[in-house]
Amino acid sequence: MVKKQEERVRGEYEDEALADKRKKAKARTVVAATMLRFLQLWLLVLCLNFSSFPALPDPFALRISCGARANVRTPPTNTLWYKDFDYSGGIPATATRPSYVTPPLKTLRYFPLSVGSDNCYNINRVPKGRYLVRIFFGLLAQPKIDSEPLFDISVEGTLIGSLKSGWSGNDDQAFSESLVFLRDNTASICFHSTGHGDPSILSLEILQIDNKAYRFGDQSSEGLILRTVKRLDCGNGKPKFGADYGADRWGGDRFWKPIKTFSQSFDRVISVENKIKQVSKPPNFYPEGIYKTAIVGTDNQPDLEYTMDVDPNRKYSIWLHFAEIDPSITSFGQRVFDISINGDIVFEAVDISRIGGGHDNAIALNKTVTVNGRTLTLTLHAKEGSHAIINAIEVFEVVMAESKTLVEEVRALQTLKKSLGLPMRLGWNGDPCVPQQHPWSGADCQFDRTSRKWVIDGLGLDNQALRGFLPGEISKLHHLQSINLSGNIIHGAIPSSLGKITSLQVLDLSYNSFNGSIPESLGQLTSLRTLNLNGNSLVGKVPVALGGRLLHRASFNFTDNAGLCGIPGLPSCGHHLTAGQKVAIVLGALILLLLIVLCSICCWKRRQNILRAQQIAAREAPYAKARTNLSRDIQMTRHHNHGNARTAVENGPSLLS
Repeated sequence: MVKKQEERVRGEYEDEALADKRKKAKARTVVAATMLRFLQLWLLVLCLNFSSFPALPDPFALRISCGARANVRTPPTNTLWYKDFDYSGGIPATATRPSYVTPPLKTLRYFPLSVGSDNCYNINRVPKGRYLVRIFFGLLAQPKIDSEPLFDISVEGTLIGSLKSGWSGNDDQAFSESLVFLRDNTASICFHSTGHGDPSILSLEILQIDNKAYRFGDQSSEGLILRTVKRLDCGNGKPKFGADYGADRWGGDRFWKPIKTFSQSFDRVISVENKIKQVSKPPNFYPEGIYKTAIVGTDNQPDLEYTMDVDPNRKYSIWLHFAEIDPSITSFGQRVFDISINGDIVFEAVDISRIGGGHDNAIALNKTVTVNGRTLTLTLHAKEGSHAIINAIEVFEVVMAESKTLVEEVRALQTLKKSLGLPMRLGWNGDPCVPQQHPWSGADCQFDRTSRKWVIDGLGLDNQALRGFLPGEISKLHHLQSINLSGNIIHGAIPSSLGKITSLQVLDLSYNSFNGSIPESLGQLTSLRTLNLNGNSLVGKVPVALGGRLLHRASFNFTDNAGLCGIPGLPSCGHHLTAGQKVAIVLGALILLLLIVLCSICCWKRRQNILRAQQIAAREAPYAKARTNLSRDIQMTRHHNHGNARTAVENGPSLLS
């Protein structure tokens, strides 16, 4: 019995243990199911989030075939080039391509000196952002014209380059390329003649890139322009654009010049077809193709060295591209080297495998340096293991963007240009004050430290055969100190708004065709020291305020104006009406004229009414006569009867027989 009792207890214990195991298993199942549901839900949310991210829009891209009258597509990428319409002046002509990297376009636009020394393409509706701006130069297919013009190029008022002799025989000098931040939805690209041939432009490209592209250090890229000096694809044998690599369009379709050796017989080329990782990523979107070839040192010369010419005393931003594509390198530490620029080590103990996280991983290193001499030398010095290696090089000159002229004053000058009829030879295109090497002819500039903008403090357009009129908008040039428009044929009245330019010290309008009176507002110019109005057709009395200024050593000249009077040296004036009196007289004359017109109208209506009454009376005359006769007969009959009655009464009753 005891044995049975023990078996029963053991069985109950085993049943409880089994039940407990089942409960734990069930609990684990519930937990696993809950975790699975949570994981599924998390994955679903993640997928929804990824699917909700908007796709990166296509970047803004504008390509102009200069001188073309219709849109053009070019092989091999079927690139669209828009026709050249209403962007600029100049003259369209047939083009000759100076380089095989130049787009296969057949026209260009050139700017002879007769249309001005400064000419611009002004392009509107360009979204705010960072852009790669590229200008391809062309050669005129006319033997009588200088085949290789030399001129300066500016973008948004900042000088970015000057063509040097021999550019047409150098592939990477057949175009100018810069990275620019455009702020005000416009792009201004200007060409400045230097007296060595007429600027000739084959094409323009404005290609949007990431706003943070090629940003270095802590500086904002908005106030800087990066001018492309050199972009090399090491180990490659063919020049390629980004489109040839199949690169992301946010990369700006950059041009990569091939280079197969730095030093003949002292280095070698390697290339692979492996997939390169960590490429085509924001903000720079480098194409994968540039990392598939490289120049590598040899046993005879494990170091690599590249030297290029640069302009002295400039700042340069250098971008070096690496990917470990050598199959002989299998682990970290097998290739280590130092990088120096002009003898100064800028990166020490570089292990690209370790930095990139393994084989076939792309990396880019950047360093910005100031170069005092005329050469920039890049050296990769092998320290341990194998030889130095490099896949691509980019060198940019760092240019501070120029401050532009106040917009209000630029608009005022443009209005002045139209109203005065400025000849084309004066130009007046682009920004009046920048680039500082090419200001507008006849406009003097000064930098205003308060607004951090350029302003106009002088106009010198004397003896330019100007035939227009002086607009009131000239008063918007608030900082003018001197105006000289003498010796022209400007007509019309002197605008009274000149009195608002309180800083004006010199005003010379002599020997023109101005008429009317001298504005009273000129007397408000307390800083005015010289006023020349001689040789015009002005009339009336010289304002009293101006006459009184002659006692304060001011130099005023009013001679050769037959109608002026009122100060010593001019005829005396009779009764001179003030401006208010003149207005009152004009208003009184108008009122009198109105009264005369009203009286004339009333008289005319009265005369018409009389004539109408006479006509009616004439039509009704026969009936009126008949009625008159009848009335008279009746009256006579009544009178006769009345007389007879009175006689009978007087005679008494009549005796009838």
